[in-house]
Amino acid sequence: MTTTLDAKAGGAPKGGKPLFEGRRNLATQILVYIFILVPFAALIAAVPFAWGWGLGWVDVVLAVFFFYLSGLGVTVGYHRLFTHGSFKAKRPLKIALAVMGSMAVQSPPVTWVADHRRHHAFSDREGDPHSPWLFGTSPLALAKGFWHAHMGWIFDHDVTNKQRFAPDLLADRDIVRVNKLFAVFTGLTLILPAVLGGLITWSWWGAFTAFFWAGLVRVAVLHHVTWSTNSICHMIGERPFASRDKAANFWPLAILSFGESWHNLHHADPTCARHGVKRGQVDTSARLIWIFEKLGWATDVRWPTEARLAKLAAE
Repeated sequence: MTTTLDAKAGGAPKGGKPLFEGRRNLATQILVYIFILVPFAALIAAVPFAWGWGLGWVDVVLAVFFFYLSGLGVTVGYHRLFTHGSFKAKRPLKIALAVMGSMAVQSPPVTWVADHRRHHAFSDREGDPHSPWLFGTSPLALAKGFWHAHMGWIFDHDVTNKQRFAPDLLADRDIVRVNKLFAVFTGLTLILPAVLGGLITWSWWGAFTAFFWAGLVRVAVLHHVTWSTNSICHMIGERPFASRDKAANFWPLAILSFGESWHNLHHADPTCARHGVKRGQVDTSARLIWIFEKLGWATDVRWPTEARLAKLAAE
């Protein structure tokens, strides 16, 4: 059943808190464009830039390291821990995951969580910030929907109401502190690869190429991997489990997305710590959570059970 939204209440269900808490100011909107489009431009330039010069093993190793560091910060920290409470983390791990996620340059943790919780509350319906199905099912509508779900929604000016969707994080002093330092971690995620590249190669050129590949290009690739879960994984793929939306499994993205593209089970059972639950479904994020549990850093992990999976499959 589709929820009726009250436009006067900022898109909230009647009698509830509004979806939005206001609109982005001009300075924030300009920064959004810069940090989305500049890494994307670097990604486009990467192909001719790589032909024959400007790329070495130091750049590749640093790019892979920071891709995993920031990517797992989003999938394990922002997503499975902070958004869905798939496990509980000891304080040092909680803070580390919030910092790692911030280094993906996908917005501060409270903002990211509020947007994603709104996505689940209204998945593929009016109120979902990035559903590809909001404009119809014609070829033109689906093309428009794909663009909107993939990255167009990021340029919307409306800001999700954090008091409504992330009050627990607003009450967490550690997360609020990390949230306020987002600009610092954005700088570090670009500067650290350059510093390491310069020190390892002992050259300014090594610093520049590391900044380009392990900084800008890495951020751009991670952006598009994350956005593909919003777009592709709500349009095509397999749906072995029952969910109230069109979330699907798209196996080609499984490794790059750290297991997030096993999206059908996630929407069928959002708090489950493992998304890839069938044989052969690689889920790097779940494996890392398992390691944290074995080390005693994570507790109360919500692992899938055979009975629960059978029930979801039957539905």
